[in-house]
Amino acid sequence: MAGLSSPADRRLTAGPASDRAGTDLDRAIADYLTFLRVERGLAPATLRAYRADLDDFAAARGTARDWAGGPDAAVRYLAARTRRGRPSDTGLAPTSLRRRAAAIRGFYRFAFGDGLITANIAARLDLPRMSRLLPETLTTDEVERLLEAAGAEDDEDAGRLRDRALMELLYAAGLRISEALGLDREDLSLDAAFVRVIGKGDRERLVPVGDVALGVLERWIAGPRDGLLALGHVQPARGGPLFLGDRGRRLARQQAWVAVKRAAAQAGLADRISPHTLRHSFATHLLEGGADLRIVQELLGHASISTTQLYTHLTGERIREVYARAHPRA
Repeated sequence: MAGLSSPADRRLTAGPASDRAGTDLDRAIADYLTFLRVERGLAPATLRAYRADLDDFAAARGTARDWAGGPDAAVRYLAARTRRGRPSDTGLAPTSLRRRAAAIRGFYRFAFGDGLITANIAARLDLPRMSRLLPETLTTDEVERLLEAAGAEDDEDAGRLRDRALMELLYAAGLRISEALGLDREDLSLDAAFVRVIGKGDRERLVPVGDVALGVLERWIAGPRDGLLALGHVQPARGGPLFLGDRGRRLARQQAWVAVKRAAAQAGLADRISPHTLRHSFATHLLEGGADLRIVQELLGHASISTTQLYTHLTGERIREVYARAHPRA
């Protein structure tokens, strides 16, 4: 693979066999992370998660010695991380365990393809089964209550108007909170009514934005945002961050989280809401309104249709209505 040392090069530069095992594993992990960054274009946050998972695997007892000889090191490691309930051995939650197993299997797939190991160990590793929990969603009335609690559409308070604009955009475009907070002014076109989003894996998509959200966003941009932007005392690139905190810097995830939870508490929805709830509600309401599943997949930025299909479990009543209307013998 271009830019990475070959297996032969690694053997020539390695030390004695008794000292090489841990070094070989560390180099293989470094090569894999480089592959994910350069060839797959994974986001920095995703790469950090992969690195943490694989470093934990490499640090486990016996892994450096046994990792290349077969699946035993990985199986032993995952089994140890499965145990839960004892103070000295709490194990991992099912979702974390599955993510870590996926990282290890991907690493082994790379190592085999790159000639670092002679056996296809990845093919002998099964991902732990995980029940797919249905995401929490809101009704359209509950969304309305949440948005009104965030702030009025013509609110004169800068923070409340910003919070309303942010939540309107999360629901109107189904954005992840990280995607919304990463937006610059140039990413939003008020005239064309769309937002340009860079999602997971650096995949770009254009998402329409409805009139109501555009109206609030326009008031935020034309009103207090400029004053906050001036507090940064720097020439902003690409128009500067779309959403700003009180000190003129890009709004932080924790600040956005607090804003959503505060609005949820005021709307009587405190235990059910996170920023991602608006994304789930966006997808569910589109499907209930008759949107095509492939279109919803594109709008959400899902790489796989199977991820989007999770929302079809939430729309059973809509499916029955369509069936009753469309099937000749319903």
